[in-house]
Amino acid sequence: MEHLKLYHVHPITHEDRCLVVEGPVPPDRLSQMTMHPDLDAFRRPAEQLEALIEIAGLDEGRIIITRDENTIVGYVTFHYPDEQERWYQAHMDDLVELGAIEVANSYRALGLGQSMIRTAFEGGQMEQYIVFTTEYYWHWDLNNSGLNVWDYRKMMEKLMQVVDMIWYATDDPEICSHPANCLMVRIGHDVPISSKEQFDRIRFQQRFMY
Repeated sequence: MEHLKLYHVHPITHEDRCLVVEGPVPPDRLSQMTMHPDLDAFRRPAEQLEALIEIAGLDEGRIIITRDENTIVGYVTFHYPDEQERWYQAHMDDLVELGAIEVANSYRALGLGQSMIRTAFEGGQMEQYIVFTTEYYWHWDLNNSGLNVWDYRKMMEKLMQVVDMIWYATDDPEICSHPANCLMVRIGHDVPISSKEQFDRIRFQQRFMY
């Protein structure tokens, strides 16, 4: 399928500095930037930048960033599900994962997460996709946030709701391994019923006999 990517940019003023939320950012532009040292939730910052560049080069890949001059201080990734996950099994070309979202510690509480996610959906460019995210409590920054798992989950749900992503039930073992974990989904207006039905079959794979 053809992947529509509409670039948008939004300046945000913070302490007499101009931050920029923009994307999808192409790999050549990302390669000219540096990562804030606090962006280490998933990999070391330099390694994470390499991962962002790789994702941006994928046909379906999208990287939305917040930058302070030439330093990336926040990012959101979109890509096809990993081959090791059940969500990959059906090989759906209209099923895309919101894979990671991270903001440097000193830039939190500015609403950057909401701004980046909204930017990704601007212009109707995600209406042809089922976009999902899997929230696992072991990825959450409970120490720096001071939140417990339930308050952090509420915060993540509120964040995803800015683009109308909602909680969906599933029998995925990893999500079901802890009650705070959850699956959140947004089904675009242009997604065919066949894809919706296929996604439901992926969500529930356990069969019980009564």
